[in-house]
Amino acid sequence: MSIAANIQDRLKPLFPGLMGVEISEATKDRIVASMLVRPDLCTAGGICHGGAFMAFADTIGAVGTFVNLPPNTRTATIESKTNFMGAAPVNTKVIAESIPLHKGRTTQVWQTTIKTEAGKLCAIVTQTQMVLPAA
Repeated sequence: MSIAANIQDRLKPLFPGLMGVEISEATKDRIVASMLVRPDLCTAGGICHGGAFMAFADTIGAVGTFVNLPPNTRTATIESKTNFMGAAPVNTKVIAESIPLHKGRTTQVWQTTIKTEAGKLCAIVTQTQMVLPAA
């Protein structure tokens, strides 16, 4: 089973699974995922809610950190900044690509770009993940 498929199985029963996040690529230096903008993820006017974009990006950045974790550690988001660039209407598929800006011993910083399937830029999210001892 590929890393992406393994992570997808782990996410399915959790919040990302509820949102419909689908991991298509997972390496130590790049995570790619997609999500269909469903009506229940939208705000007024039938466009993707900003919180849905943020949760999507948070998931993808956390997956990037997870793939890079040393043994007996876990991760948690400690900071996230989102720039909204454009809307994604209902029934649009959005694609997220996350790349590491910093992979340190105690923190990792990931930048996630979210675009529509047609290539329209929707959001750029930069987040910091703390590397913690396993609980």
